[in-house]
Amino acid sequence: MKTYQSDFLADAATIAPGAKLSAQNHLFAGAKELDIIDRYEATLGVKRFDLLIDWGWFYFITKPMFQALDYFYKLTGNFGFAILLVTLIIKIIFLPLANKSYASMAKMKKVQPQMEQIRARLADDKVKQQQALMELYKQEKINPLAGCLPILVQIPVFFALYKVLFVSIDLRQAPFILWIKDLSAPDPTNLFNLFGLLPFDPALMSYGYLHIGVWPLIMGITMWVQMKLNPSPPDPTQKMIFDWMPLIFTFMLASFSAGLVIYWAWNNTLSVLQQSYIMRRNGAKIELWDNLKETLGLKKKPST
Repeated sequence: MKTYQSDFLADAATIAPGAKLSAQNHLFAGAKELDIIDRYEATLGVKRFDLLIDWGWFYFITKPMFQALDYFYKLTGNFGFAILLVTLIIKIIFLPLANKSYASMAKMKKVQPQMEQIRARLADDKVKQQQALMELYKQEKINPLAGCLPILVQIPVFFALYKVLFVSIDLRQAPFILWIKDLSAPDPTNLFNLFGLLPFDPALMSYGYLHIGVWPLIMGITMWVQMKLNPSPPDPTQKMIFDWMPLIFTFMLASFSAGLVIYWAWNNTLSVLQQSYIMRRNGAKIELWDNLKETLGLKKKPST
């Protein structure tokens, strides 16, 4: 039998001769459930008792996100569906920012031929080239950094959800649908044993590196499709980085919690739908099929 010990040290107190001193202390020993902790904080007046749960750096996002997940869990009875709904609400909240960003990207696509002309005409003078490009951006009211905004906004949300899945006891062994029996654990399926058809676990022989489940694959495909919506970068190095990024993220997130991968895949899907709509509304060409044909070698590159 395991033995646990807890020590408690209070401030020193001086008792006068013949006087009495009483002290009342409270000890919490139990699961770190937010409802119980908040109830103790309100009842006993313990300030910031909710920090008993390690919410991380993004406390101001992490705790509200858990509360939102818990609210939709009580409505749907499934934390997986709660993650989908919270992701949708986050997309709606940041809709004005994303619309502005994608609209700027759509404008940039429309002036892509002019940008290529400037780069070709001023190929030997990088300073004048940048000045001419900035003048074009100013003339067309384009923010070249606007495309980064949705990604930058997503980063703290991603880490906050990671922290929720990591520290919240409520999501331990919480099932989603089909084979996902624990949203806080990695997807149990594995591409390298044909999703269970072969009687061995490649991850055990490769220290976990050969483990890619169905949901990480879905996430990688949705990320790849989202990147293929945009025209290929003119710089070969940048193009190579973008081409390999979905594959790299697929391997990286394969060992992460299934709930986090489901969030990322669902967020990518919503971004693809949103970006396609905004691009079409702004008259910009959707490059998805052309980029897919070029990737598969079905599209001939223009001769130089």
